[in-house]
Amino acid sequence: MCATCGCGEDEAVITVLDERGHGHGHEHDHDHGQVHDHIHDHSHEHGHVHDHSREHSHTHEHSHTHDHDDHDHAPEFVTVTLEQNVLAKNDLLAERNRGWLAGRGIVALNLMSSPGAGKTTLLERTIREMRGERPVAVVEGDQETMLDADRIRATGCAVVQVNTGAGCHLDAEMLQDAMTALDPASGSLLFVENVGNLVCPALFDLGERAKVVVISVTEGTDKPLKYPHMFAAADLVVVNKIDLLPYVDFDVEMCEKYARSINPGVEMINLSATTGAGIDAWYEWVASRAS
Repeated sequence: MCATCGCGEDEAVITVLDERGHGHGHEHDHDHGQVHDHIHDHSHEHGHVHDHSREHSHTHEHSHTHDHDDHDHAPEFVTVTLEQNVLAKNDLLAERNRGWLAGRGIVALNLMSSPGAGKTTLLERTIREMRGERPVAVVEGDQETMLDADRIRATGCAVVQVNTGAGCHLDAEMLQDAMTALDPASGSLLFVENVGNLVCPALFDLGERAKVVVISVTEGTDKPLKYPHMFAAADLVVVNKIDLLPYVDFDVEMCEKYARSINPGVEMINLSATTGAGIDAWYEWVASRAS
């Protein structure tokens, strides 16, 4: 179990869809000539990092015959150490991803949101309207199903599905494996649609160029206050579904004020991925990051 977020130890399953929508499971064979070393000890499983050397001076035989009353150690110290180890390993792999992407001129954008905020709808429209400018590829992250990958494939875009099982976020190693399977063309724009969750994805650097948080007007004005770590990590906040503003209780100006109280430099764009209202500002932002 992950010390950082409590997600399970399931292996991520990476599936490449062909032009007919047939899936081909990826066996993590890294013969694509990647310049980074693939440290394939699956540190993202998190359940095998139990290094007690920082907390205990005694020899830990795991015989379970010692009396824990003899030890005056606090369990939360172990949790902190595990979290540090998990994130440090992830950050190392993220830096390798960053170098691999930079070496090929690929710009990766990490899209995060709660479920149902409209990430996939935004991606579908973006792919159709921006694909002529440069190659576009997508890594889809979900706990189960190929549903979102099928929607992206229908646009004609190259896509890989990462199913995390009980995992609640993508990490740098999952992205590394997905990029190996996807093999995006040099100069591509790579969208990473993270698992729907406004907590843990904020903690895991993937090696992306920028982090985008998508919220919808149906979720409530106070989202930035409830999930401050996510909004603190964001480079851009997209407020989606503004076509529904007449029907919901959402204050756009107050939401922006809340977001900037946590992250003063964050950029904000209001749009509707369904109607296209405000969408040009999103395209301009993407182009500025990809230049």
